[in-house]
Amino acid sequence: MTELRWLDRPGEQGVTWGVPWPRGTVERGTPFALADGDGRRVPVQSWVTATWPDGSVKWTAHAIGARPAAKEYRLEPGAPAANEHRPEPGGAPMALGDQVATTEYQSGPDGVPTARGGAVTVTHEGRDLVVDTGVVTWRIGGGSVARSISRGSREIVRDVRLISLRQAEPTPDEGGHVAREQAEGVVESVTVEQDGPVRAVVRLEGRHGGWLPFTVRLYFYAGAEQVRVLHTFIWDGDPERDFLAGLGLRADVIMRDEPHDRHVRLAGSDGFLTEAVRGLTGLRVDPGEAARRAQVEGRPAGELDPEVASRLHLIPAWNDYTLDQTSADGYTLRKRTKEGHSWVTIPAGARSQGYGYVGGAGGGLGFGLRDFWRLHPSRLDVRNAAGDVATATVWLWSPSAPAMDLRFYHDGMGQDTFEEQLEGLEITYEDYEPGFGDPRGIARTHELSLRVHDATPSARDLAAHAAAMNEPGLLVASPERVREAGVFGVWGLPDRSTPAHAEIEDRLDFLFDLYVREREQRRWYGFWDYGDVMHTYDGDRHTWRYDVGGYAWDNSELSPDLWLWLQFLRTGRADVFRFAEAMTRHTGEVDVYHLGRWKGLGSRHNVQHWGCSCKQLRISNAAYRRFYYYLTADERAGDLMDELSVPEETFLAIDPLRKVREDVYTPDPSALSVGLGTDWGSLAAAWLTRWERHGDERARDRLLGTMADIGAMPRRFLSGEGRLDLDSGRFDTTRDQISISHLSSLFGLPEMCAELIALDLGVPGFEQAWLEYCRLYLAPPEQQEAEVGQRLSGISLIQAHSRLTAYAAARTGDAELAAWAWRKFRLGEGDQLNRNPLQHQENWELTLVDGPEVPHPVHEAPFVSTNSAAQYGLAAIHNLVLIGEHLLRR
Repeated sequence: MTELRWLDRPGEQGVTWGVPWPRGTVERGTPFALADGDGRRVPVQSWVTATWPDGSVKWTAHAIGARPAAKEYRLEPGAPAANEHRPEPGGAPMALGDQVATTEYQSGPDGVPTARGGAVTVTHEGRDLVVDTGVVTWRIGGGSVARSISRGSREIVRDVRLISLRQAEPTPDEGGHVAREQAEGVVESVTVEQDGPVRAVVRLEGRHGGWLPFTVRLYFYAGAEQVRVLHTFIWDGDPERDFLAGLGLRADVIMRDEPHDRHVRLAGSDGFLTEAVRGLTGLRVDPGEAARRAQVEGRPAGELDPEVASRLHLIPAWNDYTLDQTSADGYTLRKRTKEGHSWVTIPAGARSQGYGYVGGAGGGLGFGLRDFWRLHPSRLDVRNAAGDVATATVWLWSPSAPAMDLRFYHDGMGQDTFEEQLEGLEITYEDYEPGFGDPRGIARTHELSLRVHDATPSARDLAAHAAAMNEPGLLVASPERVREAGVFGVWGLPDRSTPAHAEIEDRLDFLFDLYVREREQRRWYGFWDYGDVMHTYDGDRHTWRYDVGGYAWDNSELSPDLWLWLQFLRTGRADVFRFAEAMTRHTGEVDVYHLGRWKGLGSRHNVQHWGCSCKQLRISNAAYRRFYYYLTADERAGDLMDELSVPEETFLAIDPLRKVREDVYTPDPSALSVGLGTDWGSLAAAWLTRWERHGDERARDRLLGTMADIGAMPRRFLSGEGRLDLDSGRFDTTRDQISISHLSSLFGLPEMCAELIALDLGVPGFEQAWLEYCRLYLAPPEQQEAEVGQRLSGISLIQAHSRLTAYAAARTGDAELAAWAWRKFRLGEGDQLNRNPLQHQENWELTLVDGPEVPHPVHEAPFVSTNSAAQYGLAAIHNLVLIGEHLLRR
């Protein structure tokens, strides 16, 4: 039995989550039963998202429909009251086959499903797809997101569509007219990914204005009035002549009520702007307290005093409303009576929750964007509220803002040759190359909410809807339960058993809290930026090096993604999950190419996320996405990993070492140069994920084959590089060389090797090859020379690599090696050129900086860089669980 709790806030409009299972305990096809804390059965839909190598179930996903949230739930394999095995829908099937669904439903009069607990159904009517949650019915077809949305028998919303604005030049600095082209997104294909009975998922694919590919997923739950909309678009333009000036989702809302019974609600920082299209409050003639209160509360005003009723036509009807979030620190509000007349300003605020409503006492639409202010510039519009059909628009990129400008940020400064580019790398740490700072192929995903109502919701309900949109409910198993399943390699629960252990735990908390604080202090927000962190601090300017080449945006450098996810697994902290979630959304989309010549590769750290000429798998690494996918069953995260179905083919596109090679090499399909660290670690993560999710035998064979080849190489992992035959998927095992890079183990290789070894795949020589590398990397030079005939060069980042020594100590039971690992973790001896500042900073404290030298007061920790923070976190987590009992013997 698995006990489940809410991550932070409960979800009442349908929830999907993942659960891991120990190897060999759950067989494919096993049904699942769910009950709340009082033992009441809850309808649940279940499916498999990963299997162990023996074919048993490793991860399952589960969904419940709209219902009042219980405090806790219990999930277990076993026969529910009723179950139904549904074949996978056509198109793109769910990973690993059959869904297993509990169909324990309730019906109301005449057999109609009730709002709570009814089944969601997906049917075809002509060329339309009709999805019915039992509360709302969506009709999908005609090239738009939805033709109509009805509640019961009443149509409330029509023509849900995507819109974009495009201009051929940037917005002038000092204003001026620039022609804009408006276009609607055209849906070209519709795929049913799940068809109920508790959860249905419909995927729409098409293009914005014929140039920006998009994918929209619609998430429907039994009994739900809300539908979650996940929108992803890929940039496919020329940054010199394509400037996106607006991007949004628009819907028409049928307005049946009298103007004074029509309501507009727009979210501020805490509550809502509460407006009526034709206001009855504040008039010279009082319509009466009952009418005033009814209008404010969103109810019909009822019969009005004749003195007011006879003059209604003289009260202005406010037709249009706009809430514009121009930055993370401020939004503006305005309204007008009609186009052609001036706007009237409404008191502004700081951070809107990004939710609105337009409709009347007879029904309307709630609409919003998750992380609205964090993803600025964003905007909410209501238009034609006084007409027969109002329009609500959620702008992902506000048309009020300057058009999106993705041109490279400098002119190259004469760096036309590799020699000049390497010189630039020496001074600004930027790996520049002409034409490589190209955004074509990057992506962004947004989460929106559309909620159809039969009456205007109360302010309290709207506030709850906005909160649920911004922190959607998620059920999670306890860290102890996840640990028992044996997933995700080396990590353990927090350990404060001694002062020494507690000190490390305190520092892990310090580092995470620091980044939460820095994100807020430095305003690491914005359409393309939210979710990432900066790379290195500038103590002289008291800011991060946002404008210095490769020291700016981090782009997963040295695996902060892994650190955050392991910290969540061990602590179960909601704030850690939300931070890691935002990072996964960003780094998996913005820092990676999803089409074009570098599809499947990511960009190294830079002032612009796509700016660096280093395009590598180490950034698009599937290891960074697996956590979020398995914990949430998020289909978009699954897409990101599926893009790496044949990751080895990316080595045909570009040679990662082209600027520093001493040998003559061009990408050769029969002998591709693959580093055994960052490259192979990323390949292994992609292959393993493909195998466990889809049962892909090709991926399995390449994983197992290259593992065996590494074990058979004369120098094994110390070789540093292998030559891969693309057809066979095997390495040349005859090359005899030693080449060490300090980066080889810092992009998930230790985590991946530990996970592969724990799977006990029966690959000869692989564990010995990895243990040799782990023992020798930080070994005394005399030992290195005695074992392999030379002292290893390229040794640095000592603290980070202490976890390799710890792993070898744990696997071999060597207490002296464990003590050596703790010594290297704490002292960092012999690493003066690449010293990790964290290991030499005795007092981890924040320093207040205020005064005229900084724009606003900040609390800084100038001794922290993201490289050191991420690798300290990973080393600490590994070492505590691997050799924690040896900590006091250092």
